Amino acid sequence: MHVNAHLDVDVIALEQDDVVTVLLELQAPPAPATAAPRSPHTIVVVLDRSGSMSGPRLFAAKSALVALIDRLDPTDKLGVVVFDDTAQVVLPTRPLADHGKASAKAAVHSISTGGSTDLSSGYLRALQEAKGAAGESGATIVLLSDGQANAGVTDPVSLKKLAADSRTHGVTTSTIGIGLGYDEQILVALTEGGAGNHAFAEQAEAAAVALASEVEGLLSKNVQAASLLIKPGTDIASVTVLNELPSTSSPDGVLVELGDFYADETRRLVLSLEVPARAALGVAQIAELVFRYVELPGLVEHVVTVPLAVNVLPGDEAAGRVRSPEVEREKLLLTVQKAKRESEEALRHGDRTTAGAVMGAAVALLAASPMPDASVLDELTWFEQSIGYLDERDDAFNVRRSMTSRARVEKGTRDPRRGGEF
Repeated sequence: MHVNAHLDVDVIALEQDDVVTVLLELQAPPAPATAAPRSPHTIVVVLDRSGSMSGPRLFAAKSALVALIDRLDPTDKLGVVVFDDTAQVVLPTRPLADHGKASAKAAVHSISTGGSTDLSSGYLRALQEAKGAAGESGATIVLLSDGQANAGVTDPVSLKKLAADSRTHGVTTSTIGIGLGYDEQILVALTEGGAGNHAFAEQAEAAAVALASEVEGLLSKNVQAASLLIKPGTDIASVTVLNELPSTSSPDGVLVELGDFYADETRRLVLSLEVPARAALGVAQIAELVFRYVELPGLVEHVVTVPLAVNVLPGDEAAGRVRSPEVEREKLLLTVQKAKRESEEALRHGDRTTAGAVMGAAVALLAASPMPDASVLDELTWFEQSIGYLDERDDAFNVRRSMTSRARVEKGTRDPRRGGEF
């Protein structure tokens, strides 16, 4: 892993309170140049087979599962759980060689539609399968659904906590929403807690592409169990993580769970530290970052420590400092995600006027960036298109599109293997 830390300012004024923003860039190792053996992976697919999935949606999902079976190695573990008003295990989670490809495909082809949508029953059953079969490289649950959860546990907060708790067992949760009727709040909550990806597939065929992309990323995974411990200096007033990532307070500081990395994947995290006034000139360490991860396939644990320090100067000398444009741009990208949240809430109440105003303000902020890069311009284009979609598409489309975009940016990744709109 390559770990780089960029401070927006590396000098602060003597005897003045200040805020220092840190851009942390993490890049996973590249994929092997040769076809080296990889660690076996464990995948549990959870498929909604409620009545609304009948026809093209179920056909596309089953076709994607068959393609997945062809993509896996004999040593990879595969499980398939389906749910309507109850959950059923179609394929117990075990090595593909134990199933046999022909038998596994036949089991998938036998799936038919049923009744209502008890999403939690399917997810809970998949967790049992994943926890029981997870190998040294963990397990990934991929849940596909096109409907609103109308039975069982339907509270997004409770399901998010359930997904977060499963991370202690090495289980990651990703979701794919199909069409415009799926429960976007539950599906995104599962990925936020489960450190996975969320994809929005409006058309049935796009769901198959989304599943293929998810598996492609999973099979390229070469870093797992990554975490960041932010150890602030003894006098630091507060530490804030601007990204939307699972984080908890610890005796040493703030622990941020980063989950797994795909080959060549880059993530960007932004941290904010409130630095009280310093009474002495010279170099002062304000924090220490401790990054831990396990590298695959050798399961070698690594620890990278990065000290963060600033130079304390007299006020007149520090007055001419210029904040790093790179750090400011990334901070701006995370700031405008709040506009997506606010527009989503407005659209849920049918208030397109407020949604448009909020997004218009985000456009103004992005357009005013003094040194925009490709990521800022892409985000500006997204907001401009979204304002246009307010008159062209219904609220369900706009809400799902926004939540999907926000989930990726807030995680600090732009990797196309990390979900998105398909």
